[in-house]
Amino acid sequence: MRLKWANLLLLFLGLNADAQTVVNFTSMQDKENMMSQLGIKTLRPGASGDDKSPNRANSDQALANPYPNYPDALLFNNKTPVRTLEQWNKRRAEIVEDFEREVYGRVPKNVPKINWKVKVTDREFVGFSPVIAKQLVGQVDNSAFPLLSVNIAMTLVLPANAKGAVPVLIMFGQSALPAPAQPNPLAPRAAGDPPTAEQLIAAGWGYALLDPNSIQADNGAGLTKGIIGLTNMGQPRKPEDWGALRAWAWGASQALDYLYTEPMVNQKQVGIEGVSRFGKAALLTMALDQRFAMGLIASSGQGGTKPNRRNFGESVENLAGGSHYWMAGNYLKYATEEASFGRKTANDIPVESNQLIALCAPRLTFISHGIPAMGDANWLDHQGSYMAAVSAGAVFKLLGAKDLGVSNDYKTEKMPAVNVGILDGQLAWRQHDGGHTDAPNIKYFIQWANKFLGK
Repeated sequence: MRLKWANLLLLFLGLNADAQTVVNFTSMQDKENMMSQLGIKTLRPGASGDDKSPNRANSDQALANPYPNYPDALLFNNKTPVRTLEQWNKRRAEIVEDFEREVYGRVPKNVPKINWKVKVTDREFVGFSPVIAKQLVGQVDNSAFPLLSVNIAMTLVLPANAKGAVPVLIMFGQSALPAPAQPNPLAPRAAGDPPTAEQLIAAGWGYALLDPNSIQADNGAGLTKGIIGLTNMGQPRKPEDWGALRAWAWGASQALDYLYTEPMVNQKQVGIEGVSRFGKAALLTMALDQRFAMGLIASSGQGGTKPNRRNFGESVENLAGGSHYWMAGNYLKYATEEASFGRKTANDIPVESNQLIALCAPRLTFISHGIPAMGDANWLDHQGSYMAAVSAGAVFKLLGAKDLGVSNDYKTEKMPAVNVGILDGQLAWRQHDGGHTDAPNIKYFIQWANKFLGK
């Protein structure tokens, strides 16, 4: 009966309110449904990004580590140490299981197949370089639930004069063909930096623009639509069902499947890139799909490289309260103040961001940040991200790769100064002096990756 009245209210809102009101209501409905399934009575409120708020987010490093001990990637859940590659493969599966169950959700077994079609093929210029651009659509088979359709939008741009297969960077962003009459969709925010696309093409790379919203909407109202809604046949999620971040990562894997059919794409040199929420999705993609050779993970914050256990800037409570649709329903448990199972905090999450970075080993993993003064806010916890990378380095070393070149003691290692890159190993770090973008780090990323790709 409660669901029936909720649906009637939703219909009323759809007829009498603006779109944002409807989105907010349906998002709240999803969260309340998940809380009911989990037996949660109250969630703790998230911290405020307003420094004048009485509930402002902590920005004092002295108070940032209430839970200083992170789960060790090289210890099985039964505390047995990992010392060999064979043991790591088993431990890896254990970590993935915990992330899928408790944090990001599972890809269901009934995800339908995708039929990729080329809509437009165009010859253009990116900067001064001729390119071949294809605008594609990935039509998801909806025969099991025809009421919903999902069409994944992607644009692939390759250098026209390449003499062989080239590296390609898949980037989360609006799918658009390069055209002189249109602003470049990858133009950076920092004044004076050349567009990202120009740098990639000039370096002999290709790029693909993958539209995340064509996979799954970036709001709670979209959870009964998109690929999540299609596989659930329009019904609400269960606690272990995937959230938007996992859906976007799944979409990136489908894009990689298509790139494998393109003869001018070097299958062993495809990377994934994203900034902010799409930085989270890029890291998750890299961690779970080992076919990706490299990742540029930019300003990803909570749910990405930032440790859940750090009390600095954004918190578990923020994601559980305002961005729950990014995560599995089970993630709400760790922001719970009162529930049938008691009270849980970030310290109860069985996995941590250091382990998510570790899942990328030994492949090329570049962690990028800007600075707060230019808009890459303290909210993202740059120090915490560095700590997670330091800890993850132990797995890179075990697998024969080079990490940041420091000890793996994340409690004592100092974060490098701005514009001082650590670019000697397969795990890299650089905090540039720009804002909430990775554009100032693109040239460093390309040079670093080329060194390991043998270009």
